[in-house]
Amino acid sequence: MDRKPVIGLVMKSLQAEFFQEMKKGALKFAQKQNSFELITVGTSSQTEIDLQIELIESLISQKVDALVVVPIDSKALVPVVVKAVKAGIKVINIDIRLDEDLLKQDQVELTYVGPDNETASKMVGDVLARKLNKNAKVILIEGLQVAENAQQRKQGFLQSIAENHLCLVASDAADWETNKAEQVFSRLFALYPDIDGVMCSNDAMAIGVINVLEQKGKAGKIQVVGFDNDASVQPLLKSGAMLATIDAFGSQMAVQGIEYAIKVLNGMENKGSYSTDFKLIQ
Repeated sequence: MDRKPVIGLVMKSLQAEFFQEMKKGALKFAQKQNSFELITVGTSSQTEIDLQIELIESLISQKVDALVVVPIDSKALVPVVVKAVKAGIKVINIDIRLDEDLLKQDQVELTYVGPDNETASKMVGDVLARKLNKNAKVILIEGLQVAENAQQRKQGFLQSIAENHLCLVASDAADWETNKAEQVFSRLFALYPDIDGVMCSNDAMAIGVINVLEQKGKAGKIQVVGFDNDASVQPLLKSGAMLATIDAFGSQMAVQGIEYAIKVLNGMENKGSYSTDFKLIQ
């Protein structure tokens, strides 16, 4: 290839701290390498599936060489990704895994790069369990249910609940968003005011939960765990309003995805699953 390859990084909500950091890390890497051109795009919320499909369609029409994609919906994004592959574009799937059965139906195999969400959420769930007594009552706030990482994090939390003999009184989705988490948790807390802890599938939703607990004078008394290690939860971890979270190193995940895209452009077979790091933060 005589010219620099063009790689498109397709993210979810650029309002979310996790994806702001992912974008920053990717742009910094691209600037440092100076061996490819990077186009970064994302939606404005965590649920705009149609807009994310349009963003990929636009990158296909721009004839980019490779795409690194974080799908909002593990199934709904498969057709447009298959379209990109059939147009000769190399696609790397990061963070949220695309539905493998649907990909197989189109005889498409992709490289996947991302964390073990189930193990990570169980780890942070176990921290909560150790703080509570057996049979303590907990609520689970889930991410967007059509996303594979939301399903995995839920499974990890449920495993922790079962192994540690906690009592799950309610579980509902707040689609990764702070405002929705406030609404969902307000309703659930009204039904179960005697809960001991809350497991949140990301930090943005944990902030929504803590906002409600602060209004009720219960912040720090009812234990909350999250996932992502967003900058905005650092004061909450210090004050004790939040017990623990998981750092999934989003900026590095994008960099690894781009590195695999370059390898595939240089002839590596586009297949396989590669785990990225995560770390418990307390």
